[in-house]
Amino acid sequence: MENQKMYELLGVDEKTYNFGEEILSSLKERFDAIDKIAEYNQNKILYAFQKERVDASCMQASTGYGYDDIGREKLEKVYASVFHTESALVRPQITCGTHALTVALSANLLPGDELLSPAGKPYDTLEEVIGIRPSTCSLKEYGVSYRQVDLTSDGGFNYPEIEKAINDKTKLVTIQRSKGYQTRPTFSVKQIGELIAFVKNIKPDLIVMVDNCYGEFVETIEPSDVGADMVVGSLIKNPGGGLAPIGGYICGKQELIERCAYRLTAPGLGQEVGATLGVLPKFYQGLFLAPTVTAGALKGAIFAANVYERLGFKTVPNSVESRHDIIQAVELKSGEAMCAFCKGIQGAAPVDSYVTPIPWAMPGYDSEVIMAAGAFVQGSSIELSADGPIREPYAVYFQGGLTFYHAKLGILKSLQELINANIVKL
Repeated sequence: MENQKMYELLGVDEKTYNFGEEILSSLKERFDAIDKIAEYNQNKILYAFQKERVDASCMQASTGYGYDDIGREKLEKVYASVFHTESALVRPQITCGTHALTVALSANLLPGDELLSPAGKPYDTLEEVIGIRPSTCSLKEYGVSYRQVDLTSDGGFNYPEIEKAINDKTKLVTIQRSKGYQTRPTFSVKQIGELIAFVKNIKPDLIVMVDNCYGEFVETIEPSDVGADMVVGSLIKNPGGGLAPIGGYICGKQELIERCAYRLTAPGLGQEVGATLGVLPKFYQGLFLAPTVTAGALKGAIFAANVYERLGFKTVPNSVESRHDIIQAVELKSGEAMCAFCKGIQGAAPVDSYVTPIPWAMPGYDSEVIMAAGAFVQGSSIELSADGPIREPYAVYFQGGLTFYHAKLGILKSLQELINANIVKL
């Protein structure tokens, strides 16, 4: 009763609250399985910290060139250990996931090479990086060609067409693990491993890069465990644990990471420079907390699917499918419904809860996008957030929540706003 009264104070009425409690009562077994994965990943990260002998000196700040930054060097060894790779580049100078991917691609593709995406269209912000949409300094402008193979009608890899697409110029294969702004399934690590084995059997010297955003620590293995030469992600998503204020990571083979470091800084400098400016404690602690934070976000995604599927909306993944990232897509059928949903998510935020999100022309996107994100770290999508382009099929993409309880409140508030707008009835 006390809990229900607190939800009322936060704008969720008794009927909506009880609807949520009814759904939650059926999810205990699934939530227990998520906790087991989080426990494994927590111990995996702890083992890496201990193996690399992380100590108090690793938390110190560096300035200027950042020479001899022990904390920075050990953090990269910890990431390499966690992802079971030869090397890692983990830097606050990487501004976002798109930047990390751009560094990895531009460092390892030369004029005349071809980039292949066997998973169909990439995330919107990569279109200008590649040159699908014209942009200054795109890979296309520097003489790198691009080819993609669309997924099959059921969301799987089109292996015959992928085999045809690989040619003498094909240098690097990029696989986007998560769905992005598409209503397709997210790929499991097992599926990614099968695709990697397939393309390397055709051309063994292919470089395979996996965009790992939103997928870290959802499973007990990562794409680097199944043959990926590079795995790339953002620290303001899963691996930052909600504490990292900026940054990205690239983990992989030594020679590839070395090229990435030269591209990020300058030829001849590479990993030797890069001031950390006091962010290392948040990078270390955020990684340490990442498995439990990711688990809370994953529970929130499952709760969201069960709530909205019960109300007749299409959800991807659906309420019973296995999970391979923290994103939950809900097709809401109209822009009005998307705005109401996002208003509810914003209203559940600890920061800027009084703000009403509206669609706007975000840089890097070809449609107006609505975003709800009252986060401690701007743009942090491991914190409670929801967003989506205002276009068919009017899907909103919900993710994050530093705790499950916050994710739960966000979903109930989104539902309440849809009820208040007479779009949904319980």
